[in-house]
Amino acid sequence: MSDETAAPERLTLGDKIGRWAGLTALIVGGFFPLVWMLLTSLKTEAELQKFPVQYLPSMLNFANYARVFTEQPFARFFFNSMTVSLLSTALCIVVAVPAAYALARLNVRGRGLLLTAVVAFSMFPVVSLLVPLFRLFRGLSLLNSYPALILPYAALSLPVAILTLVAFFSAIPRDLEAAAMIDGTSRVGALMRVVLPLSAPGMVTAALLIFVNSWNEFLLALSFNTKLDMRTVSVGVTLYQGEFAFPWPLIAAAVVIATIPVVMLIAVFQRRFVAGLTAGGVKA
Repeated sequence: MSDETAAPERLTLGDKIGRWAGLTALIVGGFFPLVWMLLTSLKTEAELQKFPVQYLPSMLNFANYARVFTEQPFARFFFNSMTVSLLSTALCIVVAVPAAYALARLNVRGRGLLLTAVVAFSMFPVVSLLVPLFRLFRGLSLLNSYPALILPYAALSLPVAILTLVAFFSAIPRDLEAAAMIDGTSRVGALMRVVLPLSAPGMVTAALLIFVNSWNEFLLALSFNTKLDMRTVSVGVTLYQGEFAFPWPLIAAAVVIATIPVVMLIAVFQRRFVAGLTAGGVKA
């Protein structure tokens, strides 16, 4: 009997228990915090402070979501985060593609040393760069502007993007590019017409990682953009707490709204994202 028609291997009781345990851990660790945050956003302050704990709200109360936009300019925060995240993602990809292609395809002297330097740079703590970047942007009069966040976000995400794309570019057969160049296409044309389309999962993976990192970043956004109308979502969520009060249902509603773009992107590009993570892990 051929491999195609062979009966599937039956799982043992231990394998089944292991799979269910892993699935349970994934659901509890990955989805429970988001579900709990959603339930909290639908509660009132009185319901949140009840003891024993009231897990479900007595009714669907969306007043907290309305307050998110009335007590702070959250729509402006959302627009700022979206603008910064999209532009930093685009800038990082534009720089990472030629850099990764050169490291994967060209005979670059010291290629191993360059990749080591890329990995080392990705390990720098952001707090160690805060003061020099602040002084640089202050001297360039870029504080309280979009470039003050776009430039460092793109630079900090560049190592991850380069390493991800190098793995994909290296896995594409060179013969495909050679055939395209024999037909008259330049190397840049081969990159644009052959390599990039075949590396779509890697491009999506890199773009999503950059976007999520930019969307969630807090320290630089707190330090460089201090004007209220230039705040991002990650900083804006903290503005709802008072000196002596923490309106957790209101804060939870703001967090839920801030999570929506990331959840939507992962849902839309789930297959390419998972393919990019797994392929990048085995082809590097």
